[in-house]
Amino acid sequence: MIVIIDYGAGNLRSVLNAIGRLGYQAKITSIAGELVTAQAVILPGVGAAADSMGNLQRLGLVSAIRRFIAEGRPFLGVCIGLQLLFTGTEEGGWHECLDVIPGVVHRLPPGLKIPHMGWNQLRQRISHPIFSGIPDEANFYFTHSFYAEPEDTSVVAGTTNYGVSMCSIIIKDNLIATQFHPEKSGEYGLKMYANFLKLALSRG
Repeated sequence: MIVIIDYGAGNLRSVLNAIGRLGYQAKITSIAGELVTAQAVILPGVGAAADSMGNLQRLGLVSAIRRFIAEGRPFLGVCIGLQLLFTGTEEGGWHECLDVIPGVVHRLPPGLKIPHMGWNQLRQRISHPIFSGIPDEANFYFTHSFYAEPEDTSVVAGTTNYGVSMCSIIIKDNLIATQFHPEKSGEYGLKMYANFLKLALSRG
Protein backbone atom coordinates (compact mmCIF):
# COMPACT_ATOMS: atom_id res chain seq x y z
CA MET A 1 0.00 0.00 0.00
CA ILE A 2 1.19 3.50 -0.89
CA VAL A 3 0.16 6.01 1.78
CA ILE A 4 -0.13 9.76 1.31
CA ILE A 5 -0.24 11.50 4.69
CA ASP A 6 -3.10 13.96 5.17
CA TYR A 7 -2.27 16.51 7.85
CA GLY A 8 -4.43 19.37 6.61
CA ALA A 9 -1.99 20.66 4.00
CA GLY A 10 -2.87 21.28 0.39
CA ASN A 11 -1.82 19.52 -2.80
CA LEU A 12 -2.67 15.97 -1.70
CA ARG A 13 -5.00 15.34 -4.63
CA SER A 14 -2.36 16.43 -7.14
CA VAL A 15 0.01 13.82 -5.72
CA LEU A 16 -2.72 11.18 -5.70
CA ASN A 17 -3.57 11.95 -9.33
CA ALA A 18 0.08 11.80 -10.39
CA ILE A 19 0.46 8.36 -8.82
CA GLY A 20 -2.78 7.26 -10.47
CA ARG A 21 -1.49 8.33 -13.88
CA LEU A 22 1.44 5.97 -13.34
CA GLY A 23 -0.95 3.08 -12.80
CA TYR A 24 -0.58 2.80 -9.02
CA GLN A 25 -3.19 3.04 -6.29
CA ALA A 26 -2.54 5.14 -3.21
CA LYS A 27 -4.49 5.97 -0.08
CA ILE A 28 -4.76 9.37 1.58
CA THR A 29 -4.90 8.95 5.35
CA SER A 30 -4.41 10.82 8.62
CA ILE A 31 -4.38 7.60 10.68
CA ALA A 32 -0.95 6.90 12.16
CA GLY A 33 -1.58 3.17 12.39
CA GLU A 34 -1.91 2.87 8.62
CA LEU A 35 1.78 3.66 8.21
CA VAL A 36 2.57 0.30 9.82
CA THR A 37 1.50 -1.72 6.77
CA ALA A 38 2.52 0.84 4.12
CA GLN A 39 5.07 -0.14 1.48
CA ALA A 40 5.83 3.54 0.88
CA VAL A 41 4.84 6.81 2.54
CA ILE A 42 4.61 10.23 0.91
CA LEU A 43 4.48 13.45 2.95
CA PRO A 44 3.49 16.23 0.53
CA GLY A 45 1.99 19.64 1.08
CA VAL A 46 2.11 23.38 0.96
CA GLY A 47 1.62 25.72 3.88
CA ALA A 48 3.26 26.99 7.06
CA ALA A 49 5.66 24.76 8.96
CA ALA A 50 4.36 25.61 12.44
CA ASP A 51 0.77 24.81 11.51
CA SER A 52 1.89 21.65 9.73
CA MET A 53 3.85 20.40 12.74
CA GLY A 54 0.93 21.22 15.01
CA ASN A 55 -1.37 19.13 12.84
CA LEU A 56 1.07 16.21 12.74
CA GLN A 57 1.31 16.27 16.53
CA ARG A 58 -2.46 16.55 17.00
CA LEU A 59 -3.01 13.54 14.73
CA GLY A 60 -0.35 11.45 16.47
CA LEU A 61 1.68 11.22 13.28
CA VAL A 62 5.04 12.54 14.52
CA SER A 63 6.25 9.35 16.18
CA ALA A 64 4.77 7.21 13.40
CA ILE A 65 6.72 9.12 10.74
CA ARG A 66 9.94 9.03 12.73
CA ARG A 67 9.55 5.29 13.30
CA PHE A 68 8.81 4.59 9.63
CA ILE A 69 11.95 6.44 8.53
CA ALA A 70 14.11 4.95 11.30
CA GLU A 71 13.14 1.49 10.11
CA GLY A 72 14.65 2.32 6.72
CA ARG A 73 11.38 2.12 4.84
CA PRO A 74 10.72 4.11 1.62
CA PHE A 75 9.66 7.67 2.41
CA LEU A 76 9.20 10.67 0.10
CA GLY A 77 8.78 14.24 1.37
CA VAL A 78 7.63 17.00 -1.00
CA CYS A 79 8.02 20.77 -0.47
CA ILE A 80 6.93 21.42 3.14
CA GLY A 81 7.33 17.65 3.48
CA LEU A 82 11.07 18.17 3.01
CA GLN A 83 11.32 21.12 5.38
CA LEU A 84 9.48 19.32 8.18
CA LEU A 85 12.16 16.63 8.22
CA PHE A 86 14.75 19.09 9.57
CA THR A 87 15.56 20.01 13.16
CA GLY A 88 13.65 23.26 12.98
CA THR A 89 12.55 26.20 10.90
CA GLU A 90 12.92 29.96 11.19
CA GLU A 91 9.50 30.46 9.59
CA GLY A 92 7.46 32.69 11.91
CA GLY A 93 10.15 32.56 14.60
CA TRP A 94 11.77 29.30 15.68
CA HIS A 95 9.73 26.12 15.46
CA GLU A 96 10.94 22.59 16.09
CA CYS A 97 10.26 20.08 13.34
CA LEU A 98 10.73 16.30 13.04
CA ASP A 99 14.52 16.39 13.52
CA VAL A 100 15.09 13.45 11.18
CA ILE A 101 17.69 15.43 9.22
CA PRO A 102 19.88 17.70 11.41
CA GLY A 103 19.76 21.22 10.03
CA VAL A 104 17.75 24.42 9.81
CA VAL A 105 15.20 25.83 7.38
CA HIS A 106 15.98 29.47 6.52
CA ARG A 107 14.09 32.21 4.69
CA LEU A 108 15.31 32.88 1.16
CA PRO A 109 17.71 35.86 0.94
CA PRO A 110 16.32 39.40 0.73
CA GLY A 111 16.14 41.11 -2.64
CA LEU A 112 14.54 38.13 -4.36
CA LYS A 113 10.97 37.69 -5.50
CA ILE A 114 9.40 35.64 -2.71
CA PRO A 115 7.92 33.13 -2.88
CA HIS A 116 10.22 31.46 -5.34
CA MET A 117 7.52 30.31 -7.74
CA GLY A 118 8.02 28.68 -11.11
CA TRP A 119 10.46 26.50 -13.01
CA ASN A 120 14.10 26.13 -12.07
CA GLN A 121 16.94 23.72 -12.74
CA LEU A 122 17.85 20.74 -10.59
CA ARG A 123 21.60 20.08 -10.62
CA GLN A 124 22.25 16.46 -9.73
CA ARG A 125 25.14 16.01 -7.29
CA ILE A 126 25.12 12.23 -7.10
CA SER A 127 24.21 9.25 -9.23
CA HIS A 128 21.05 7.60 -7.91
CA PRO A 129 18.14 5.58 -9.34
CA ILE A 130 15.73 8.43 -8.47
CA PHE A 131 17.32 10.32 -11.39
CA SER A 132 16.94 7.46 -13.90
CA GLY A 133 15.74 8.90 -17.21
CA ILE A 134 16.01 12.49 -15.92
CA PRO A 135 18.79 14.63 -17.44
CA ASP A 136 20.99 16.80 -15.27
CA GLU A 137 19.69 20.38 -15.01
CA ALA A 138 16.14 19.37 -15.93
CA ASN A 139 13.53 21.91 -14.83
CA PHE A 140 11.14 21.30 -11.96
CA TYR A 141 8.37 23.44 -10.47
CA PHE A 142 8.98 25.28 -7.18
CA THR A 143 6.77 27.32 -4.88
CA HIS A 144 8.33 28.21 -1.51
CA SER A 145 9.79 31.03 0.60
CA PHE A 146 12.18 28.98 2.76
CA TYR A 147 15.00 26.56 2.03
CA ALA A 148 16.64 23.79 4.03
CA GLU A 149 20.30 23.72 5.05
CA PRO A 150 21.41 20.29 6.35
CA GLU A 151 24.37 19.99 8.71
CA ASP A 152 25.61 16.95 6.80
CA THR A 153 26.01 17.99 3.17
CA SER A 154 26.37 14.37 2.07
CA VAL A 155 22.56 14.09 2.10
CA VAL A 156 22.28 16.80 -0.58
CA ALA A 157 21.57 14.94 -3.82
CA GLY A 158 20.74 18.01 -5.89
CA THR A 159 20.86 21.79 -5.74
CA THR A 160 19.08 24.74 -7.32
CA ASN A 161 20.23 28.35 -7.56
CA TYR A 162 17.86 31.09 -6.45
CA GLY A 163 19.85 33.81 -4.75
CA VAL A 164 21.67 31.00 -2.98
CA SER A 165 22.71 27.50 -3.98
CA MET A 166 20.04 25.65 -2.04
CA CYS A 167 19.40 22.01 -1.34
CA SER A 168 16.52 20.96 -3.59
CA ILE A 169 16.61 17.19 -3.10
CA ILE A 170 17.95 15.13 -0.20
CA ILE A 171 18.59 11.41 -0.07
CA LYS A 172 19.50 9.43 3.01
CA ASP A 173 19.12 5.67 2.78
CA ASN A 174 15.47 5.08 1.75
CA LEU A 175 14.43 8.64 2.58
CA ILE A 176 14.07 11.01 -0.38
CA ALA A 177 12.69 14.54 -0.21
CA THR A 178 12.30 17.31 -2.77
CA GLN A 179 11.85 21.06 -2.32
CA PHE A 180 10.12 21.18 -5.72
CA HIS A 181 6.80 19.62 -6.67
CA PRO A 182 7.28 16.58 -8.95
CA GLU A 183 3.50 16.33 -9.40
CA LYS A 184 3.52 19.80 -11.01
CA SER A 185 6.68 19.22 -13.03
CA GLY A 186 5.43 17.49 -16.15
CA GLU A 187 7.18 14.49 -17.69
CA TYR A 188 10.28 14.54 -15.49
CA GLY A 189 8.23 14.97 -12.33
CA LEU A 190 6.15 11.91 -13.18
CA LYS A 191 9.35 10.05 -13.96
CA MET A 192 10.69 10.90 -10.51
CA TYR A 193 7.55 9.52 -8.86
CA ALA A 194 7.83 6.41 -11.03
CA ASN A 195 11.46 5.95 -10.00
CA PHE A 196 10.61 6.35 -6.31
CA LEU A 197 7.75 3.86 -6.47
CA LYS A 198 9.85 1.37 -8.41
CA LEU A 199 12.50 1.56 -5.70
CA ALA A 200 9.93 1.34 -2.91
CA LEU A 201 7.86 -1.52 -4.25
CA SER A 202 10.87 -3.58 -5.34
CA ARG A 203 11.58 -4.07 -1.63
CA GLY A 204 8.57 -6.38 -1.52
